[in-house]
This record gives sequence, structure tokens and C-alpha cells, in this order.
Amino acid sequence: MNKKELEAELASKAEVTQAQAGAVLDALMLTIADEVSKGGEVNIPGYLKFSRKDTKARMGRNPRTGEAREIPAGTAVKIQAGSKLKAAGKGS
Repeated sequence: MNKKELEAELASKAEVTQAQAGAVLDALMLTIADEVSKGGEVNIPGYLKFSRKDTKARMGRNPRTGEAREIPAGTAVKIQAGSKLKAAGKGS
């Protein structure tokens, strides 16, 4: 499902226009991104948990040349599935 299809499905289920559903979806994603960028987390109980994960600097290897190189420390977004989402994935 792409973004347009998700907007259409949300609009249908919430009985709003597709433009309104798109605006809410965009606002939700921006809110999650803002909170995670500040080091916070967003938890939607039973469905998803978004948090920031700091990664340590480490040594890596260029697969093409085999040359060792340092990969700098950075940040990543960690997304965990909740119990309801896991159950949906099992087909229950």
C-alpha cells in the first residue's frame, strides 16, 4: 500500500475527504519525526513504538575492495511492532 492508497483507506474509514486524511497523516508523521529527533519516543499502545537509537562508531569493510574503514557514530530510528500489530501479521 502506498501513501495515496493509505490516504484513501483512512478517508473511507474516518468518513473524511482524502485531502483531510492526507493532512492528518502528514501531521502524524511530522509529529513522530519531531519527537524522535529530540530523543523522545512515540508509543501507540498495541501497534507501534518509535524511538531514537544512538549507534557507536565502528570499523567496517568496503565489500568491493575489502578495504577497512571507520563508520562514524550516528543515530537511527527504531520501530517496534506492538502486540496487536504482531497478531495481525499472524493472520488472526
